[in-house]
Amino acid sequence: MITITDAAKKELAEALAQQEENDYCVRLSISGRGPSGFDYELLLLHEHEKADDDVVAYSDEMTVLFDAQSADNLKGCTLDYVELPGGYGFKIDNPNPLWTDPVAIKVQRVIDTEINPGVATHGGHVTLLDVKQGTAYIRLGGGCQGCGMADVTLKQGIEVAIKQAVPEIVDVLDTTDHAAGDNPFYQPAKGGQSPLG
Repeated sequence: MITITDAAKKELAEALAQQEENDYCVRLSISGRGPSGFDYELLLLHEHEKADDDVVAYSDEMTVLFDAQSADNLKGCTLDYVELPGGYGFKIDNPNPLWTDPVAIKVQRVIDTEINPGVATHGGHVTLLDVKQGTAYIRLGGGCQGCGMADVTLKQGIEVAIKQAVPEIVDVLDTTDHAAGDNPFYQPAKGGQSPLG
């Protein structure tokens, strides 16, 4: 289901060995999708913290889990530990397509070509999380998370652009935790102009 290189095994084993207790495992999940591909989350957690529907992906020298929603999109991937521009880190090579649903593919294209270039001028970015029954679920990040203009950007810019380009979408829902953003005193704006307008 997953290949873990020797370099990644060594690094994970060292991280697990540093834990005070020996009932830890590794959990890999997909946290979002963007222009460069899937976004991943790699965590160490107690065995008893795993979800009931987590999938055991690897259990040779250590237990590696996938969350159930990510499992199909992680099959066949390779987890490696390599030199990156800022030092060393984990790298995941994933052969799976970003989206298989044609509506989601269209929404991602709008986000990549129209929305993200506009919000990037304000230090933000938008991630498509899912598309279900005519609703696009998104998360705002960077400068958009916690911004007082996020509501205006969503309603006047993001939602309009997606609905115009993809008529199958009837609603766009922002799942962002704005209280955790750069401006923890987020209040929806009463008006103003979207950076996409």
